[in-house]
Amino acid sequence: MDADVIVVGAGLAGLVAAHELTARGRRVALVEQENAANLGGQAFWSLGGLFLVDSPEQRRLRVRDSFDLAWNDWQGSAAFDRLDDEDAWAARWARAYVEFAAGEKRSWLASHGVTFTPVVGWAERGDLRAGGHGNSVPRFHIAWGTGTGVVAPFVRSARRAADEGLLTFHHRHRVDGLTLTNGAVTGVSGTILADDDAPRGVASNREETGAFELSAQAVIVTSGGIGGNHEMVRRYWPERLGTAPTNMITGVPAYVDGRMLDISADAGVRLVNRDRMWHYTEGVRNWDPVWPGHAIRILPGPSPMWFDALGRRLPAPCLPGYDTLSTLEYLRTTPDIAAYDHSWFVLTQKIIEKEFALSGSEQNPDITSGDRKAVLRERVLSKGALAPVEAFKRHGADFVVARTLDELVAKMNALTDEPLLDAHFLRAQIEARDLQLANPFSKDAQVQGIRNARRYLGDRLSRTATPHRILDPSAGPLIGVKLHVLTRKTLGGIQTDLDSRALGLDGRPIDGLYAAGEVAGFGGGGVHGYNALEGTFLGGCLFSARAAGQAAAQTTA
Repeated sequence: MDADVIVVGAGLAGLVAAHELTARGRRVALVEQENAANLGGQAFWSLGGLFLVDSPEQRRLRVRDSFDLAWNDWQGSAAFDRLDDEDAWAARWARAYVEFAAGEKRSWLASHGVTFTPVVGWAERGDLRAGGHGNSVPRFHIAWGTGTGVVAPFVRSARRAADEGLLTFHHRHRVDGLTLTNGAVTGVSGTILADDDAPRGVASNREETGAFELSAQAVIVTSGGIGGNHEMVRRYWPERLGTAPTNMITGVPAYVDGRMLDISADAGVRLVNRDRMWHYTEGVRNWDPVWPGHAIRILPGPSPMWFDALGRRLPAPCLPGYDTLSTLEYLRTTPDIAAYDHSWFVLTQKIIEKEFALSGSEQNPDITSGDRKAVLRERVLSKGALAPVEAFKRHGADFVVARTLDELVAKMNALTDEPLLDAHFLRAQIEARDLQLANPFSKDAQVQGIRNARRYLGDRLSRTATPHRILDPSAGPLIGVKLHVLTRKTLGGIQTDLDSRALGLDGRPIDGLYAAGEVAGFGGGGVHGYNALEGTFLGGCLFSARAAGQAAAQTTA
């Protein structure tokens, strides 16, 4: 045999699985269609957020968290409704993952050198119901080094194993099929692609130069999701979210193509929950893309006002940072706006300085470099916006700035095919919101949320502006941001048991085949159910790949 175990995909999940295998002396063939510059895959570009429960970082900020609270949040968010079928394993994975996040996850990461910034973020604040979707407390822990830092120890492990003869890299090898022998998976076959020295993330050539076959006792599929494949996104777009936008922007590299899902299905693997996916409504076109079509998600604080394409304020819980899929559903199913592919933020300079951040390791150079002084200087002590945010405000095609609302609306209308916004209508809604700030109490759900956020020290220090009137000239200038749907994650995929063994159509494990990471719905074929709590995608890769590597190491002993 060419190896004890073949790992398909050299992203974070593949590297973690390879680490677990080589740490136990197994020989690994790491097969990847991209070049060596892409080790770590999509995770390299991420912000590095990880979901932890009752952590020292939370306790220092006086956040009271517990497994019970987190598990209640997870169940309310996941809303598992296929428990006798497609969610049967996903729900078990979910509980195991929350136990991991409340238990050894932090110490296990620390053993690999991963540590966290002191401020815990409050992502997905939810649908405003105690038993519904959302995080009741801040749980979004950002790793020093962002996603690049999370990936780094496992890249080092792979390279060390290669030097020791335990791991062989097979870059530019595209898997086209799984090899079956008497019902068991015993290898892979595929196409050798021409060498390509394209930089990390940039689409590479698909010139075929030959074929290959590799054999092993087991195969672990860790090939990622579908976010870069708009055709596949549209094919499985769920009816509950209306129609897919005519124009979407892409938050992942082109190689996130979902190919291995159909290849696995052809080998008899059961795919589940393919109608569950996670796309963002706060996407903007990148003025300085790393790769063609590279788009960015805004990570907003709670204060920007959100309007649909016709200039109507979005209702709660469609508030910035609250409920991603409810907002997507509202924008795509409300009849008179579903034909439009955009919405709008309206905010002030005071808000953008305090509240705006951008997703991505390259958009957060201070955290990615681990420069503690720069983080303190730029995120807490600075009176201006973060430099990458300011650059988007100045150069981004989706940003407009003006001193008056009439001027702002004129510039916003210039970004669309027809002038859909009426300045008088927007003014009436903004003034009604501004009147709610005269007292420390309010009937406006968003204003209530802003005040609630500022009760949390982390938000008050670095993520939530002091409440003020949008039309207060001293808080200006005014800023309008055109927002697009940005493709990102699939929440379903290969159904697996708790050892990450891939299941067949009969529900039984397929001998020799494992799956982990996004291709497996981050565990069980859909650990998130219908909604993610954020910080759970990297964590799902880590947890499911660790299980896959450990289980495969046992069976190949």
